[in-house]
Amino acid sequence: MRFRSHASREEPEINFIPLIDVLLVILIFLVITTTYVKQSALQINLPTADSAKAPDRTEQIDIAVDATGRYVINNIAITYTSRESFAADLKRAAGENKDPVITISADAQASHQSVIRVMEAAQFAGYGKIAFTIQTTKK
Repeated sequence: MRFRSHASREEPEINFIPLIDVLLVILIFLVITTTYVKQSALQINLPTADSAKAPDRTEQIDIAVDATGRYVINNIAITYTSRESFAADLKRAAGENKDPVITISADAQASHQSVIRVMEAAQFAGYGKIAFTIQTTKK
C-alpha cells in the first residue's frame, strides 16, 4: 500500500522576513534604551611657586580671608554684609588708585563662597586685576 506519492513532495522553506523584523525591533529597542556615559577625569597638575619673592606693589589692596569667613582689608577687619558695602570698603581702601591689584590671601580651609564674595565685590567696584597668594613649599 502506497499512501504517499513521491512526486508531490515539497522541500520545507524558512521564511526570514519575520525574523529580520523581530531583530530590527530588538536592535532599535537596545539603541534607544542604552545610556552612553562618558567618564572624563581632569588630569590637573597644579603649578608650584619656586620663584623669588614677588615685587612689592604700591597699588595693591591686600584682602585676607580666614577659615571662618572673616575678612581683613589692609589689616583692617571688615564684616561682610553685602556686595555693595564690601565694594565701598574696597574703594575706600584703594583711595586715589584707579585700578589697584586686589591680592586675596585665603586660608586653605576657607570656603569658596568667601573668596567668590571678594571677587564679586571687586568686580562691582570696577577692579579687574585680582591675584591670589600662595604658600611656597620648602625643599
